[in-house]
Amino acid sequence: MSVTIYHNPRCSKSRQTLAILEEKGVDHDVVEYLTAPPSQAEMKRVLAKLGMKPADIIRKKEAKEAGIDAAAMSDGDLIKAMVANPIVIERPIVVSEDKAVMGRPPENVLFII
Repeated sequence: MSVTIYHNPRCSKSRQTLAILEEKGVDHDVVEYLTAPPSQAEMKRVLAKLGMKPADIIRKKEAKEAGIDAAAMSDGDLIKAMVANPIVIERPIVVSEDKAVMGRPPENVLFII
């Protein structure tokens, strides 16, 4: 099995989730999404695998600082804003071939590995 982790190395939860993947010997790709943001299409695929709406994975404080009002935006516009301002995306997100989980708490990753 191989997974992709959307990772922020400055985030303790993201580091803990990555450590679980490494401890379990899971083949993984690391995407440091702040420097390599997902495309709109990729974000839509991740959301579908999570079974969530864009507003469900928005970091509220960072969105407010970026001037993003998730409650007033359509899903499409919110995805565009997330891609343009990746700091507002909750992390980490771990994606397998057919599903995804938020690594909050980090142990959530155990559900897909």
